[in-house]
Amino acid sequence: MILLIIGSYFIIASLLAWLIAFDSARANLASFVSGISYIIQRHSTALQKSGLNHKTDYRPVFSLRHFFGRTGSSLPARKVLLIFSGLVLAVLPPLAVIFSGHRYYGESFAETYRASNPQIQALLEGEQLVPPEPLPPAIFAAQDVIVERPLLISASRHWEALDYGFAQRLLNVFKIMKDQYGFDMAIIEGYRSPERQNQLAALGPHVTNAYAYQSFHQFGLAADCAFIKNGRLVISERDPWAMRGYQLYGQVAEAMGLKWGGRWKLLDYGHVELHLRGVIKS
Repeated sequence: MILLIIGSYFIIASLLAWLIAFDSARANLASFVSGISYIIQRHSTALQKSGLNHKTDYRPVFSLRHFFGRTGSSLPARKVLLIFSGLVLAVLPPLAVIFSGHRYYGESFAETYRASNPQIQALLEGEQLVPPEPLPPAIFAAQDVIVERPLLISASRHWEALDYGFAQRLLNVFKIMKDQYGFDMAIIEGYRSPERQNQLAALGPHVTNAYAYQSFHQFGLAADCAFIKNGRLVISERDPWAMRGYQLYGQVAEAMGLKWGGRWKLLDYGHVELHLRGVIKS
C-alpha cells in the first residue's frame, strides 16, 4: 500500500510538472479538451434539433488555454524554476521514506514484524539468539510422553527447519520464560511435512483439523513447545505447574507477535505460530 501511494504521487507530480513547465504539453492538452468540447457541443446541437433534449447545455465550464495562459508566454527562468519544483515534489516522498529509518517488508509482513511491547521489540532488534543444543531422544520416548503424544518420537525438532524470523521470536520467548519466570522450555515439534500433517489429521479433530498446507507447520512458521523439569518433559496441562507455565508462555508469545493456541476453540496450549498473510489461503 505504501509503495502504491508513493508511485501514484510520483506519477501525478510528474504529470503536473510536465504540464506546467512545457508549452507544448499545455497546447496538446488544450487541443484535446477543445476537440472533446466540440464533439459534445455538436452532439448537444443535434439533440436539441431533434427535440430530444432541448434543456441540455454541454458548454465547457473552463478553458485550459485561459487557465495555463497563452502558449509561448513563459520565460526560460520560470521554466527552470517550475521544472526544479516539479522534481522536488516527485522525489521528496520516496526520499523521506528511504531516509526515515523505517524498515518496510511489504503487506505480508506489515502486521507481523512488530512486537506489541517496546522491550520485546528491543530484544528482536538486538542480539541474534542461537538455538540450544538438542535434547536427548530418550526424553521424548518416556512413557508419560508417549501417552500424551503417541507420534511425538518421530516429530522434527530442528531449529534450522524453521523460518528464521519465527525462530528468533521463539528463542526470545524461551529466554524470557527462563530469565523472568524460571521455566525451561523445548520444542517438541517444529516443521511438519505434508504427509505427517495428513497422518495427524486422520486421527481425528481432537488432534488437528488441519490437513496438508493448512497448517503453518508446513511453512516453518509454527511450533509445539513444552517444559523441561528435573530432566523430564512435562506436556500435560493437568499439571498445575505446567498450566501456570503455559499461561505465562501464551502472554510472552503474544507480546512477541505470535499467535497462541491457548485461545483456540480446540485448545493447544503449547502451540504458537507466526501469521504471514498470503502463506495459507483462507
